[in-house]
Amino acid sequence: MELATMMPLAQHLGIKISEANPDKVVGQLLVRPELCTIGQIAHGGTIMALADCVSAIGAYLALPSGANMTTTIESKSNFLGSAPQASHLVAVATPVKIGKRLSVWQCQIRTDDGSDVALVTQTQLVLWPA
Repeated sequence: MELATMMPLAQHLGIKISEANPDKVVGQLLVRPELCTIGQIAHGGTIMALADCVSAIGAYLALPSGANMTTTIESKSNFLGSAPQASHLVAVATPVKIGKRLSVWQCQIRTDDGSDVALVTQTQLVLWPA
């Protein structure tokens, strides 16, 4: 199953996952006109949503035994460049630390030509059954 299809937002945005394991998740997104801001470049919210979805998949795949889900509790984005309409964003998320209660992920986002777009660091809270 395509992991992005489990998230309605990821599906809506058109995120495609090409690699997914507890150590690395890679996702792509076509910058369509409806995902842009003024100047026909990707909106910051689009970039942040891509990072959140890709990192969340990694956190989910790295869940400790017995845990059932994660949720983002903190996210910080550094915007480094722009992504023009019709380009593809490539997001690579890797864990900084995976623990029993929290995992921290860093997501590097570039255009398909290798230009830096953003560096996003987020913390995922591990959710346990009640």
